[in-house]
Amino acid sequence: LASVGADPRLRRRLSALRLRRAAVILPDVMDVSNLTEQHENPAIETFGPGDTVRVSAKVVEGERERIQEFEGVVIRRNQGGAGANFTVRRIAHGVGVERTFNIHSPRLEKVKVMRSGRVRRARLYYLRELTGKAARIKEKTRT
Repeated sequence: LASVGADPRLRRRLSALRLRRAAVILPDVMDVSNLTEQHENPAIETFGPGDTVRVSAKVVEGERERIQEFEGVVIRRNQGGAGANFTVRRIAHGVGVERTFNIHSPRLEKVKVMRSGRVRRARLYYLRELTGKAARIKEKTRT
């Protein structure tokens, strides 16, 4: 540090490097996933990207609460512990509609897999540009 002299930019850079090195050595002090309770919903089937699912979600309209179904292709699934979610895409009246659901949300009633799709990637964002027969996904054959 003495060879650095009075240049404050170099001093800051060196202290930042030291802090970064120290952060690597320190163990994880707090794990956020332990703070929230996650209940496994038995009505949610195992699914992945490319699967066609029917999602039943509770919708509040004024004072009434009803169950709304949304059927489409899962284009992504985010495994984020308490914040885990998935996005379902469908075409409604010629317009692509995407809806994201939180897996651990109490508003999620059930998820039923209608078709298992065979895809080779985890994020199916390319489906946004495809229309008609080009947007189809092959069905996974069960052996």
